[in-house]
Amino acid sequence: MSEPFKLPEFYEPYPARLNPHLEAARDHSKTWAREMEMIEGSGIWDEHDFDSHDYALLCAYTHPDAPAAELATVTDWYVWVFFFDDHFLESFKRNQDMAGAKAYLDRLSAFMPPHPGGTPAVPTNAVERGLADLWARTVPAMSEGWRRRFAESTHNLLEESMWELSNISKGRVANPLEYIEMRRKVGGAPWSAGIVEYAAGAEVPEVIAASRPMRVLRDAFADGVHLRNDIFSYQREVEDEGELSNGILVFERFLGCDTQQAADSVNDLLTSRLQQFEHTALTELAPLFAEHALDPKSCADVLAYVKGLQDWQSGGHEWHMRSSRYMNGTSEASDRALGGPSGLGTSAARILSSLAATMPKRLKSHAHVPYEKVGPSRIPDFYMPYTTQLSPHLDVAREHAVEWGRRVGLFDPVPGLPGTAVWDERKHRIFDLPLCAAGIHPDASLEELDLSSDWLSWGTYGDDYYPVVFGRTRDMAGAKACTERLSAFMPVESTAIPAPANPLERGLADLWVRTAGPMTVSARRTFRDAIEQMTSSWLWELANQFENRIPDPVDYMEMRRHTFGSDLTMSLCRLSHGRTVPPEVYRTRTILGMEHAAVNYACLLNDVYSYQKEIEFEGEIHNCILVVQNFFDCGYEEALGIVNDLMTSRMQEFEHIVNTELPALFDEFGLDAAARATLTGYAEELKHWMAGILIWHQQCARYVESELRIPVGASRQSLKGPTGLGTSAARIPPMRGRTAGAVILG
Repeated sequence: MSEPFKLPEFYEPYPARLNPHLEAARDHSKTWAREMEMIEGSGIWDEHDFDSHDYALLCAYTHPDAPAAELATVTDWYVWVFFFDDHFLESFKRNQDMAGAKAYLDRLSAFMPPHPGGTPAVPTNAVERGLADLWARTVPAMSEGWRRRFAESTHNLLEESMWELSNISKGRVANPLEYIEMRRKVGGAPWSAGIVEYAAGAEVPEVIAASRPMRVLRDAFADGVHLRNDIFSYQREVEDEGELSNGILVFERFLGCDTQQAADSVNDLLTSRLQQFEHTALTELAPLFAEHALDPKSCADVLAYVKGLQDWQSGGHEWHMRSSRYMNGTSEASDRALGGPSGLGTSAARILSSLAATMPKRLKSHAHVPYEKVGPSRIPDFYMPYTTQLSPHLDVAREHAVEWGRRVGLFDPVPGLPGTAVWDERKHRIFDLPLCAAGIHPDASLEELDLSSDWLSWGTYGDDYYPVVFGRTRDMAGAKACTERLSAFMPVESTAIPAPANPLERGLADLWVRTAGPMTVSARRTFRDAIEQMTSSWLWELANQFENRIPDPVDYMEMRRHTFGSDLTMSLCRLSHGRTVPPEVYRTRTILGMEHAAVNYACLLNDVYSYQKEIEFEGEIHNCILVVQNFFDCGYEEALGIVNDLMTSRMQEFEHIVNTELPALFDEFGLDAAARATLTGYAEELKHWMAGILIWHQQCARYVESELRIPVGASRQSLKGPTGLGTSAARIPPMRGRTAGAVILG
């Protein structure tokens, strides 16, 4: 069979190394696979299949320093996970047996008891037998935190196979943003990261396991593993197995390009994710260690874990080039002996050429010229299937928002920076943030609308405050101190707060009392976490600004959710739902997918409108159009088209989830009428949220070029109100629904 494309030139910055215990692992894994009945009689593999796949070679390459016993256990884990993948394909994917697949997957959690010594269920097939054996052999050596993380990643790997099966049954190819997010779960690389901790004997300390640097390292590692696998497995998965979950196919469909162009684009994204991994390891780990005062052993464990992830990337590539499981250029691969390290020098020799080939793109990310004249932002005809009405309290809320801004000092000079003001009253009026609140929260009472308007004002002011106060002076220390102090104005178990020192603190103190006062302690903690995610993301933006570094596309989209304040919005919405919905339902792929699709649509919408404001007038680099221009090396028009297509695909995904997956979720969890009504109402809230944000962008003056040229405090005839704004609202058909929360508008 001819190959569908030529393998691209991969980024290979580290040499592959081979574990000296390879042969022992080969012998052990075959014996173990036979004991678990995965070879003869399984109907999935025969001995030739098992030998030619050579999972022991994969593990010897990806864990070159693991002791013999640990390498044997790791190899068994990989034999099990690949057997599961092939068994699931043959048993359920080919015949699209959704009911059988769900029953099969539901049983597997029973073989991962949360505590050592727990009694698992009785296995009935090779997959269950292997999981029960491996769980009992592995978890006693690891901490409770590791067991929880590993069980979660194993659960995701198993359960999200239903996502792939569902897409196959519907003939549906995911959009790029959805694909990257879901591929991490179903592809298993976060699971592999947990195996790295075990093999290296180096657990990530629990205190930093959920931090941004560790999350980015894990996710960038996962994306690198999966995108590489997509390139090598395209021929087998797409042409032979009828798979739709492959990055090359996703790019083909989304970009409308041929297979070679799609493969090259996937490889570019793979390179970007590996370089994001390196950037995070070099720039964010040391500050993380200092922030949490980690002891030397903990620091050494984290560095050993990072090295283990790097070894996995280089070793995984070498194995893909050798395994008969994949398309790997047979003429080149045949020169490499499967049984030994004869090809290792080859990978080392490729390092210099690999670094040289990718250096121009890496440097280009730091070469953006700020304040480039780009002209007015062009606004395409967005796909927006939903409408909303505006709150009848809008005019009153507008005057309240100005009065509140004056009271907390949003229009005053910044303390310590004479003559510097972030906003003035005229700017606040033309931004017309109550208009946004009135669209996303159309059924709000006047008090609720005032609160939403004030949150929008505070968050948008904060987003403007950091570049003005800290960006111009490159004061990262001051920005971190400011961010840390903000947490003091959000007490969880008391009411004590320090005296506010600036408008940002004064506004937050006021909003916290008005919003969190009636909440339970647990709800306050969740709410504060959401706000801290947003304020911390402003530091991420500053760091990139100081380095003049255009972000990696995936990192940008994931951090954009935080900079946009979506965690704040979603947490407030969920808290307003009371206890009608079980907490685990909010963690399902369906609800998270619905939220993420809506948030991405709104974030990208804001980037389209704010392009000129951010690029030309503010010297910003955090805009998706610029990120796309940098990644694809294309012009504004092409980048705008890609961003608009992303918006459309995310909206269509939202519609698909609401119309198809949400009703199925109700049945899966057996939700009662109250819970179903709450979640149906939540979907309506998100529809209002997106439609209201679009109306605000269409009617406010925050992005109008003539207004951008007027500096804060400049003399001009006062704008008494947003005359004309909102008149089109009279033509919008009313819809019921309600949402609470804020978004941060760039």
